[in-house]
Amino acid sequence: MEVNPPKQEHLLALKVMRLTKPTLFTNIPVTCEEKDLPGDLFNQLMRDDPSTVRGAEILMLGEMLTLPQNFGNIFLGETFSSYISVHNDSNQIVKDILVKADLQTSSQRLNLSASNAAVAELKPDCCIDDVIHHEVKEIGTHILVCAVSYTTQGGEKMYFRKFFKFQVLKPLDVKTKFYNAESDLSSVTDEVFLEAQIQNITTSPMFMEKVSLEPSIMYNVTELNSVNQAGECVSTFGSRAYLQPMDTRQYLYCLKPKKEFAEKAGIIKGVTVIGKLDIVWKTNLGERGRLQTSQLQRMAPGYGDVRLSLEAIPDTVNLEEPFHITCKITNCSERTMDLVLEMCNTSSIHWCGISGRQLGKLHPSSSLCLALTLLSSVQGLQSVSGLRITDTFLKRTYEYDDIAQVCVVSSAVKVES
Repeated sequence: MEVNPPKQEHLLALKVMRLTKPTLFTNIPVTCEEKDLPGDLFNQLMRDDPSTVRGAEILMLGEMLTLPQNFGNIFLGETFSSYISVHNDSNQIVKDILVKADLQTSSQRLNLSASNAAVAELKPDCCIDDVIHHEVKEIGTHILVCAVSYTTQGGEKMYFRKFFKFQVLKPLDVKTKFYNAESDLSSVTDEVFLEAQIQNITTSPMFMEKVSLEPSIMYNVTELNSVNQAGECVSTFGSRAYLQPMDTRQYLYCLKPKKEFAEKAGIIKGVTVIGKLDIVWKTNLGERGRLQTSQLQRMAPGYGDVRLSLEAIPDTVNLEEPFHITCKITNCSERTMDLVLEMCNTSSIHWCGISGRQLGKLHPSSSLCLALTLLSSVQGLQSVSGLRITDTFLKRTYEYDDIAQVCVVSSAVKVES
């Protein structure tokens, strides 16, 4: 959309055109059956049409290219290219011609001119040409401001400018999710899984050239978007990396804290910076686009002062038969604790042992393992609950329910003859 000030008689004319690649021509086939009135007329016309593909006239395929008929859409991450031409329409020589091109966004104004030096003179029917390029990095309204200043033969200084407004659209919708995997219960080497959902919200297919995660200095990353088949690494999305309009693709990454940061920081708390996604795609006839997300952050899981985790637990147990689990208790605070363990029975799970047992003192960042015995009186999937840990120094009790789940089945009965 062009918005210009009132016209003024000038010796020079300014033309601004966007540079885009052509598109493949598509024809709309019109066919009928042979018994219909036109007979074979429509099919013959399609065969004679030079724009159709021989042998595939009814598949809307074309062998020709179509020049752009309008300004088209500009998407974030693409490169905006424009041709600027200043032509001397008069019959006199114009001197000291200066052409400037600025791009105004909602946050900044950028100078896109290839050269800021003035042209000494421009003869009649001659022109000054320039091509500008800019990688679009903001969404919303953009205004291309083209200004021309020159001096007439009589020494009069002239100036005019034109404004070209266009909208930059969002090409992709990116959503991220974090999953915590506790690989080491000392909590210094916990893995973080990042799921990135990328949706094509344009009206044309995209070729996804690269989707990678650039981790922060705290993490090492492993991509989980390929599988090993017969010794060869194959993408989980198949051989064709096309993303159709409104389709969504999910990418998975595993991040592990580097050893030096884990040793220094101990338990990673608070908000941590994971890294940023780098996405590169191609559209139409190879037009390239690239997006980088801002730094992705996740809230590290909080365990409070005392962390209770499981070292071992059976998946399936027999009804009314004791089974064993191993728990690990970690002091996540910065003070020494004096702990007491209490076990509270539920309607289905019963603890075997003495409740109110003294665990002794536990220093900061230290851990201790406990072997506990339970018994289930109800079949089915049962939840292990009812552990209470009390710090006698502060008289504070920590409750742990739904620690894990076990499948309780009926034990086999042996019949003797």
